[in-house]
Amino acid sequence: MTFSENKKGHLAILAVNIIFGINTPIAKDAMMSISPYALTFFRFVFSAIIFWILSFVFSPKKAERKDIFLFFFAAIFGTVMNLFLNIVGLEKTTPTNTAIVVSTTPIFTMIMAAVFIKEPLTFKKALGVAVGLCGALILILSKEHGFVVPVNNSLGIVICMLGTISYAVYLTIFSKLIKRNHPLTTMKWMFLFGTIIISPFTLKQVLSVDYASLTILNWVEVAYVVLLATCLNYMLIPFGQKRIRPTTLSMYNYVQPIVTTIIAILVGMDFLSWYKVLAAVLVFSGVYIVNTSRAKDMTI
Repeated sequence: MTFSENKKGHLAILAVNIIFGINTPIAKDAMMSISPYALTFFRFVFSAIIFWILSFVFSPKKAERKDIFLFFFAAIFGTVMNLFLNIVGLEKTTPTNTAIVVSTTPIFTMIMAAVFIKEPLTFKKALGVAVGLCGALILILSKEHGFVVPVNNSLGIVICMLGTISYAVYLTIFSKLIKRNHPLTTMKWMFLFGTIIISPFTLKQVLSVDYASLTILNWVEVAYVVLLATCLNYMLIPFGQKRIRPTTLSMYNYVQPIVTTIIAILVGMDFLSWYKVLAAVLVFSGVYIVNTSRAKDMTI
């Protein structure tokens, strides 16, 4: 059975969102034994090593000197703040809340595009932003009842949202940088710079981990976060971007919170409530409105 390039793109992005959806409860469980700071360090260090080894094996086109300089700043928004804030936020809130917040990425990307590259802000886009942010506010302001969650639940949601915003900034400001470089070249530099940036803030926690008490399951969870949710996904995303339309690609964001919620509920990490369903519906609706907006709509 042969697949067209378009179908390969769909399968790649579907796999990305399923892997990310599974990753959220896995990372949450891993943090019962490993601090989010140490987990982030492992994610960066091992990913950087793997990307550099792959770059030597496949020898993609080298980046220009000016682009290597830009990769440092791209790493701050695209990997350091995004991955670090999401993992710290996940520690303080539930997997479902985290996945729903991450689904707002297209909304914040649209806002950043209007601010930094002056993309037209239409009435329909503004409506989508308003609807999606209402869903996020419901999560932030609602109280968890009848379930044990961290006391900083709202703070965790806000931290995850800041991580999502940083990734939206990366996608907008550094879009040309991403397009003119091979994905492997981009990732090896961004994770190398990311490792350098986070090391001073995470080494103490890395050294304080009780490695003797870690189980095989703990290491399997770390391996999943590094190999699948980071290395594999960060290669599949640009593969899919080249084969399917951005609007279609964004629609697959809906898969992630669905997968996360199902797994989190099955393993007893989370529960389903009316306000989470309402928040998800509003976020999904907001993303859909933004992605189906056209420049011919009434501008603001």
